[in-house]
Amino acid sequence: MTSIKSVTLEVPDPTITSAFYTAFGVADHVRVRASEAPATGFRGFVLSLVVPQPSTVDSLIGTALDGGATTLKPVKKSFWGYGGVVQAPDGAIWKIATSAKKDTGPATRQIDDIVLLLGVANVKASKQFYVDCGLAVAKSCGSKYVDFASSESPVKLALYGRRAAAKDADVSPDGTGSHRIVIGSDAGPFTDPDGFAWET
Repeated sequence: MTSIKSVTLEVPDPTITSAFYTAFGVADHVRVRASEAPATGFRGFVLSLVVPQPSTVDSLIGTALDGGATTLKPVKKSFWGYGGVVQAPDGAIWKIATSAKKDTGPATRQIDDIVLLLGVANVKASKQFYVDCGLAVAKSCGSKYVDFASSESPVKLALYGRRAAAKDADVSPDGTGSHRIVIGSDAGPFTDPDGFAWET
């Protein structure tokens, strides 16, 4: 089964950005490399950290803000759990959330899942493209959302319509230029229908 080993963010200053992601606790699976590729507005993806309890959300959001991130969606409780959205100094959007509404133990920095959510023009077409590339669908909600199976993958992949992904992050869906992200996988090098690049 195809698995995603890492994502590489293309950034103007890899040294500063690496320090941010090391402090954030995701450096094992999120790499950085230098790029001045032009990009404006929403870059078409959101990285999500799924964590076990609210105190972990608070801890990670606090670390991100201390490292220079800005708040897009303040942390709050909702019917689905507890979470918030921040934008890292390099422009990448991060959602940190838990389905738990109360802490069940001491505060930790445990991250259960890293999810790369791609905002795509046509969910059904992109789903078929990725199935043809060897990814197996775990859950599909028609033309709205797709979650791919990832038992062997450090980074999970999901698809959402571009507008819906931007709305969930509380940003405008408008954006042009480079996505400034490269997906590292055993699927082989290719570029998907929305311009997201994959490397071996």
